[in-house]
Amino acid sequence: MKITVIGAGAVGATTADNIARKNFAEEVILLDIKDGFAEGKAQDMMQTAALLGFDTKIKGVTNDYLQTAGSSIAVITSGIPRKPGMTREELIGTNANIVKEVVDNLVKYSPDIIILVVSNPMDTMTYLAYQVAGLPKNRIIGMGGALDSSRFKYQLATKLNASPADLNAIVIGGHGDTTMIPLINKATWNSIPVKDFLEEIEKEEIVQKTMVGGATLTALIGTSAWYAPGAAAAAMVESIALDQNKLFTASVYLEGELGESDICIGVPVVINKNGWDKVVPIQLDEEESAKFKASASAVRAMNAVLKDSNIL
Repeated sequence: MKITVIGAGAVGATTADNIARKNFAEEVILLDIKDGFAEGKAQDMMQTAALLGFDTKIKGVTNDYLQTAGSSIAVITSGIPRKPGMTREELIGTNANIVKEVVDNLVKYSPDIIILVVSNPMDTMTYLAYQVAGLPKNRIIGMGGALDSSRFKYQLATKLNASPADLNAIVIGGHGDTTMIPLINKATWNSIPVKDFLEEIEKEEIVQKTMVGGATLTALIGTSAWYAPGAAAAAMVESIALDQNKLFTASVYLEGELGESDICIGVPVVINKNGWDKVVPIQLDEEESAKFKASASAVRAMNAVLKDSNIL
């Protein structure tokens, strides 16, 4: 299987590295617009193969989409990263034109491709990718919810002094500091509700720390995070490539699910060889439903920028 990663920056390179280490792909194409950048990253990673024991071939290319031909899956990480104080909304103008060009080229050379969008603002970029790709909706997926859910589990594990592997917890809604919805009352620790172990103030603290997880890291390191985003993207690619039927929160195009239509937003879905196979029904209480509706409204406001800017 051939997999393409667009963008050889920190997130893209980490995604490619994680995919290669998992050893399920025959070839990973790492593409960037900066001359020699992807080639250098690919060589560096390939020089770890003998040490780490993987056989995946990683090839770096400079803006040559012909090299991506025949890819089964592509991960789009390209675009400018979020800087301290910058909102995801402010990224729209620049990143939308980049993502649109990338999608056009990917589909041109790999018409059967499944596209995973990481570029921010992720829900809006996923919606843009769906609109311009001309592919079935199940072949366009936004990664954000998988990352947010992992960050949610980290906060829960820290507070409970538990193994993250023992926790089931998801974040739905938009991939943004004010739009994501950590479903703490539905989270469990090996089937036991985590709310049984937490005071109300502790629950609120976990939710708030999860919601600003990305901004917290941006403030600390001066740019967007890359280890967890790369791992999240690679885990979703693996579920597609190996037909694992894993349940992730992902941004997908809705047509009435959870009361929303004509929008890409984070909901629980099954990920397999088809891309996203189905939205998993989830019962939201009145407060959760209201938050999801508000999140969808915020995402739509960002999507409107695409039309106002004549990008769509």
